[in-house]
Amino acid sequence: MKILVLNCGSSSVKYKLFDMESNTILGQGGVEKIGMRDSFLKHTRADSRKVILEGEVLTHQNAIEYILGVLTSEKHGAIRSMHEIDAVGHRIVHGGEKFNKSMLLDDEVIHNIEECIEIAPLHNPPNLAGINAIRELLPNVKQVVVFDTAFHQTMPPHAYMYGIPYSLYTKYGIRRYGFHGTSHRYVLHRACELLHIDVNNSKLLTCHIGNGGSIAAIKNGQSIDTSMGFTPVEGLLMGTRSGDIDLGVVTFLMDKEMLGTDSASTLFNKHSGVLGISGVSSDMRDVQQAADEGNEHAQLALKMYQYRIKKYIGAYIAVLNGVDAIVFTGGVGENNDRIRQQVCENMEYVGIHIDFELNRTVHGEEKVISAPDSRIKVIVVPTDEEFMIAKDTMNIIL
Repeated sequence: MKILVLNCGSSSVKYKLFDMESNTILGQGGVEKIGMRDSFLKHTRADSRKVILEGEVLTHQNAIEYILGVLTSEKHGAIRSMHEIDAVGHRIVHGGEKFNKSMLLDDEVIHNIEECIEIAPLHNPPNLAGINAIRELLPNVKQVVVFDTAFHQTMPPHAYMYGIPYSLYTKYGIRRYGFHGTSHRYVLHRACELLHIDVNNSKLLTCHIGNGGSIAAIKNGQSIDTSMGFTPVEGLLMGTRSGDIDLGVVTFLMDKEMLGTDSASTLFNKHSGVLGISGVSSDMRDVQQAADEGNEHAQLALKMYQYRIKKYIGAYIAVLNGVDAIVFTGGVGENNDRIRQQVCENMEYVGIHIDFELNRTVHGEEKVISAPDSRIKVIVVPTDEEFMIAKDTMNIIL
């Protein structure tokens, strides 16, 4: 069975084509800068050979046409015909309260995704563009939608409600939703498998740490709290997002700087976080280099970044009354040994003992990095959201 996984962003489409029978990736890549003159497609074949194809791509449908063309091309392709694609799985950012699991696509599901646009105006429209493109280009192929928010729908009301009038929740659906759910779900199961822990009798913290970041407290396989909220801006300090901030600061700055809602949203989503504090970059590698060279703002940004992670870990250990393991994933979590060390050091009082020498050698691989005497295991698990989407898609259409 061959399954194409699509992840449509505002100006990009990422893809992976899986052969589920052989558990291999036949081709993967992405189209970047959709709607711009310098758009391009970057494709990696099954034999790891890479190619970059430049050309104007105006719409998401154009992008997906381009992707299908490359996948079926004689020179770069992985399949002879689009008819070999058995199903398409889509990453959908926001499913609101309507979806607590992945779904086979139909008109009602599309309608419900459209109703979530109001609370995810930047994400759901391009996700829907990908769905509509496949409907046009592969009308007979089944589609499955996998929601970032679905995994967190097991949170209890006392964890997901905000301290605002309850009527605003019933009127607008304002509550904590959480994101990165597909990633949290994948690394949860993979970590339990590697550590020989029963998922249904477990307490884990999964830390998806990258340009965006979130932490989930998971008990017996179910999310009971997570750091992102109504939108992805809440929680950790991120590459360009502020994370937790006093609401009074928001209204104060809107008043003093005469900011409208769109400008305020841009400030806290695009110009804050590590970028805003450091003044250097949202890329942790650039910020780390600047910090090593003595840039005090970069040093402060790194301290704030790791401190916020540590604080959430401490809070969620309290919520779970202890944990079996802490899992690091995401671009920073998988590759930045210095951040992992700074987060885990001076946590011995709760039973965390990291093997500092081993930790320094781990970059992008599955590895337990805690010391043998650590009561809480610490493990690095590279995430694979696309595989999780492909697996859900296969299970639903069979």
